[in-house]
Amino acid sequence: MGRQRANGTGSVYYDSRSKRWIAQVVTGRHYSDDMKVRFSYKRKSFAKKTDALNAVHALDTQNRPKSTLAYYFKAYETGKLSSLSDSKQCAYRIAYNRLNPLWNHRMNEITINDLQAVISASCASYDTARDVRSLLNALFRLAAADDRSINFNLPSLLVLPKQESTQVEPFTEDEVLQLWLSYDNGNTDASIPLILCYTGMMPGELRKLTKAMIDLDAKEITGAGLKTAERKKKAVLLPDDILPVLEDAISRAETDLLFDMHKETFYKHFYKALEEAGIQRRLSPYSCRHTTATVLAVHQRIPAQVLQRIMRWKSTKMMDRYVTPSDQDARNAVNKI
Repeated sequence: MGRQRANGTGSVYYDSRSKRWIAQVVTGRHYSDDMKVRFSYKRKSFAKKTDALNAVHALDTQNRPKSTLAYYFKAYETGKLSSLSDSKQCAYRIAYNRLNPLWNHRMNEITINDLQAVISASCASYDTARDVRSLLNALFRLAAADDRSINFNLPSLLVLPKQESTQVEPFTEDEVLQLWLSYDNGNTDASIPLILCYTGMMPGELRKLTKAMIDLDAKEITGAGLKTAERKKKAVLLPDDILPVLEDAISRAETDLLFDMHKETFYKHFYKALEEAGIQRRLSPYSCRHTTATVLAVHQRIPAQVLQRIMRWKSTKMMDRYVTPSDQDARNAVNKI
């Protein structure tokens, strides 16, 4: 049996149709429509096997890309990254900037110590470090497809900063009342947190909400669900109190989108609404969804299965994440003993 060439250094084979020996090297890779890896090649034919064997090394050297981290990020950016959400693309580009010290390093020369040093120097929080590690996982897998000597599992060995669990706080009853008073006084931006609080919608769902999705007569919104299959297939049920706000928003909308604005602008209007309403706490748009669940579960004592349907959860276990009783709620419950 003849001596085999090392993986990733090209190959030589006999083509029975042309009756010639073929020297072949991999020159790149891409994703097919069904996201399977496909390779491109450069080939050269020879009459003799020895000539093909002598040529394959030179052919491999000529065509092997400069396999730096920057090279594979460019390949990733024009490939898989472009299919991700805008927010995830932004997060990965920020993560790439944190890898600046390694941009011009060849992937097969980058060590776990190199990666850990960058993580330790540029990532103060778990979330930022997780994005960097996720990006590195993608880049190392791309590189390993070109050079099988590269350990694509290397980023999984990284030690990330400790994840600090933070509980999202819901709006209090007084804060919701402040939003209503502000809205009644002409603060139309207050419609954003009010709609979120009364529907339990995700911020991204409200940003993509169109007039056609809203059926005021049936008191429901269809087709706005994002991410999970449960949210996508279940309609958002509308309480009576929020119907006039939605009707007003529809009349003010200049396009088919209820709130036709960029993500950053949407968030600016949300926080502006809280400021004008006199709400002092820095509550996020996700606080609204927690408000929906907490009010229904704690204040209205809605059964878990009914709450699951309203919130479009797959399981009632999600109550542990979204229902956040206050100390006052606990005191009120204690007094009923």
